[in-house]
Amino acid sequence: MAPSPRQQTLLQPELQRQPQSQPQSQLQPQPHGAKRNHLLRALPDADFDDLSRHLESVTLRLGESIYEPGGRPPHAVFPTTSIVSLHYVTATGASAETAGVGNEGMVGVALFMGGDTTASSARVLVAGDAYRLPAGQLRLAFDRVGSLRGLLLRHVQSLMSQTVVVAACNRHHPIEQQFCRWLLSTLDRAPSGDLTMTQELVSHTLGVRRESITAAASKLQDGGYIRYRRGNISILDPAGLESRACECYAVVRAEIQRLLQRAPAVAGYAHL
Repeated sequence: MAPSPRQQTLLQPELQRQPQSQPQSQLQPQPHGAKRNHLLRALPDADFDDLSRHLESVTLRLGESIYEPGGRPPHAVFPTTSIVSLHYVTATGASAETAGVGNEGMVGVALFMGGDTTASSARVLVAGDAYRLPAGQLRLAFDRVGSLRGLLLRHVQSLMSQTVVVAACNRHHPIEQQFCRWLLSTLDRAPSGDLTMTQELVSHTLGVRRESITAAASKLQDGGYIRYRRGNISILDPAGLESRACECYAVVRAEIQRLLQRAPAVAGYAHL
């Protein structure tokens, strides 16, 4: 049976079903592997070839910091199999995610927006692979390469849309619906339906009490939508989860698709 669309990525689902290549050393250039990031894949071949000379392959660890408030990221990060959470931490230590970034985008938009730093943090939510580009090379390419500039600006708009929708969702929708929305968004970006994360991590990401996530996860597990084991959440019924989620998941997903569908037409991209 063909995999459900909800078990695939936001864009180019077939890429996630290809056999994994043997891991290579950190910082080993892999320009073709970089095309597993859909923003990079959307670049015209000539522009991608020029940029790929400066890309480095990295492995991101769970919980690794990409940048902290007020810090200047030395690199832009383009996830392929990893997922990064953008979140804000209050003075009391409480935190909540404002947006997530996976293989549809990049981390470090302040580098080309002119602000250099932000008030938020970026940490690895799902460990995996990514490509990084030195900050200076990103700024230079943003100024000189129109195709990249257009893609990055549309990515910024998608992050703005996520932030707006998530803010309203966290304020007005029940925790179970928020949890379903977040699981589905994470699943769209993940290589598989098995997510390595604890309920404590989820509670910090959503900015709610751990007991609330425990109750929501138990209810979803009893309904056959997920299977939860310590440190691991398996998505069993994505369509069922979507039926229990609020409209926010579909709104954000559609906006990301709409913005990236306007990318320059390249092989494998025009049919999205």
